[in-house]
Amino acid sequence: MSGDTPEYAALSDGALMVLFANGDPGASAALTARLLPRALRHAARVLGDRAEAEDIAQEAMLRLWRAAAGWRQDGAAQPATWLYRVVANLCVDRLRRRGRAEPLDDPDAAADGAPGAEARMVEADRMAALDAALAQLPERQRQAVVLRHIEGLSNPEIAEILEVGVEAVESLTARGKRALAAALATQKEALGYGY
Repeated sequence: MSGDTPEYAALSDGALMVLFANGDPGASAALTARLLPRALRHAARVLGDRAEAEDIAQEAMLRLWRAAAGWRQDGAAQPATWLYRVVANLCVDRLRRRGRAEPLDDPDAAADGAPGAEARMVEADRMAALDAALAQLPERQRQAVVLRHIEGLSNPEIAEILEVGVEAVESLTARGKRALAAALATQKEALGYGY
């Protein structure tokens, strides 16, 4: 049973939550197909460990399903925003339990066969450098930068997820970007950006 059917594609995430709460398994599949990859990417970027990210994404989705029965479609919260907040909080808890994060693995390391070996190696080096620089950021800056510049969320969405004001998000992302630029500045040529 796939969630890609046209009858579900046109529905909002909130509508799918209500359908799931009313026993529609197709709604669950559709919403999982939409939200699980995002939750997994975010957790992998923050934690740097694919297995831990899978655990976090699974736990967050379970919490989403448990919340479905009481879900309101009044626009107060979107399922994706709610899920990002849960993932962010679970990641922070995990990072605090294990101490400072190790360098991040590439969460998108599936080989498509599209780029050649050299291009893949250059891209892997770039991702490793970015992940290492991200791992050095304070937790809140890392969350804000990943949500804004990797996941593409808006500042108001990030503010809701991190439970801070929009101005705080702007400050966190600006400081995070400056720190990343400084950390990566000496590596431009080695990463193929100096040409």
